[in-house]
Amino acid sequence: MTADRPHDLGTGTGTGRDLGIGTDEGADTAPGAETAATPGHSARSADGHSARSADGHSARSADGSGGGPDGGILGRAHRALTLGIISVVSLVAFEASAVNTAMPVAARALDGIGLYAFGFSAFFTASLFAMALAGEWSDRRGPLGPLFTGIAAFGAGLLVAGLARSMGMFIVGRGVQGIGGGLVVVSLYVVVGRAYPERLRPSIMASFSAAWVVPVIVGPLVAGTVTEHLGWRWVFLAIPVLILLPLVVMLPALRTLPRTRPGARGGARQVLGSRRCLLALAVAVGACLLQYAGQHPSWLALLPAAAGLALLVPGIVRLLPRGTFRAARGLPSVVLMRGLAAGAMVAAESFIPLMLVTQRGLSATLAGLSLTGGGLTWALGSYVQSRPRLEPYRERLMGLGMVLLAVAIAMVPLALIDGVPAAIVAVAWTIGGFGMGLNISSGGVLLLKLSRPEEAGSNSASLQMSDALGNVTFVGVGGVLFVAFGGASIAPHGPAVAATGAASHPAAFVAVFATMALVALLGGAVARRLS
Repeated sequence: MTADRPHDLGTGTGTGRDLGIGTDEGADTAPGAETAATPGHSARSADGHSARSADGHSARSADGSGGGPDGGILGRAHRALTLGIISVVSLVAFEASAVNTAMPVAARALDGIGLYAFGFSAFFTASLFAMALAGEWSDRRGPLGPLFTGIAAFGAGLLVAGLARSMGMFIVGRGVQGIGGGLVVVSLYVVVGRAYPERLRPSIMASFSAAWVVPVIVGPLVAGTVTEHLGWRWVFLAIPVLILLPLVVMLPALRTLPRTRPGARGGARQVLGSRRCLLALAVAVGACLLQYAGQHPSWLALLPAAAGLALLVPGIVRLLPRGTFRAARGLPSVVLMRGLAAGAMVAAESFIPLMLVTQRGLSATLAGLSLTGGGLTWALGSYVQSRPRLEPYRERLMGLGMVLLAVAIAMVPLALIDGVPAAIVAVAWTIGGFGMGLNISSGGVLLLKLSRPEEAGSNSASLQMSDALGNVTFVGVGGVLFVAFGGASIAPHGPAVAATGAASHPAAFVAVFATMALVALLGGAVARRLS
């Protein structure tokens, strides 16, 4: 769960930064739940003005807690649930930051450099299906089932990954994590829609974004220290124990939520057999087959490649708005840009720690810390785009954000040049993070501006689906390029290549980063079609 930033309400990437990920079905299970189910619907409305409650007063008090007799999200009526939810989000955020740091060491220890990208794409692919499943499940039977199942699956996946003796088993663990992550983020969103009155939702949703800030800062440092002194396995094995605390805190409050009686179509077979679940499953399987074929180039690989395309293309076309892939003006282009931005950023970010560890000899801690600045400037970019005076320039801000992301990704491989300090990566990622803050947050606001009220939920679901699909697609493309240019033979054992003189393949990293920079530039071109 990415992978993977503090930002405005409901405008993150498919790695859990945005708890609006998923479908509209589950989000509309309670009256007024469309506010919670609509990414981008925070304390700021689509036209840049403060959101108002029914009585015309601001939806948030001066201290951000909201007024009213129950004292806001930290008042007695909601305190336990709020703290529990924030704890879960913080753990997910910490895990996302920690995995980026520990992944290069884990892949080398398991002789799995050639399958490195699968460690990320397995999570995203599984979560893509789980998002659709959680929406249907929550809509038909309520959010508690998918929430607790998701938390259990997330913890089980961490254990499988931490105990893995082969890269294949490690990837399986990451996939189980992805299923858990997809279930959790959607069901938590539905819980908010049911447990909090409309005037408090901007505050609780803003707290989701705030819950990412500390993990982004301390996650790489803690994970790097644990990896170096205790071993990479403990990065995965320690987190499941921490999940117990937020469960205990919020369980009493969750039990008071109104129960949903399963209807005639509320059985497991009907939920799993729903159209959206089947389409999401087809896309996930198709993406896996395509990535497998791309990393095993041979005539025999044409069969899984053809099967993957046959599953992937029709599913994507039906899950996203008509005209998305030809960048039709307006809403389809907003949805397309989200996938391009999220995919390019996550794919590039996935390979940065591996490059710094294997090519520059950095420790896992320093490699992970190189990404920290991007999380902070993402928050800054989100704040900048929210200024009312910039509202008339929203489309330009989104285009500028994509250009900044392209520049940042293009700067990263400069670290492969002798004499260029490795710190260039940290500088680049602060630029890229600011660009993402401008782009992603503006996209959520623009989507609402272009949506009729009755379509806001389904359009928001399409935006998040594009986010997840972008992650799956471009991380997979990155993995294929990495292997095609010799990255699979990068020293699987021992110290970093830079320190030992072992075989180095900078072209493998250059191919990945150059391609993702072009993807980001393509997104900049799409910005001209936003209105």
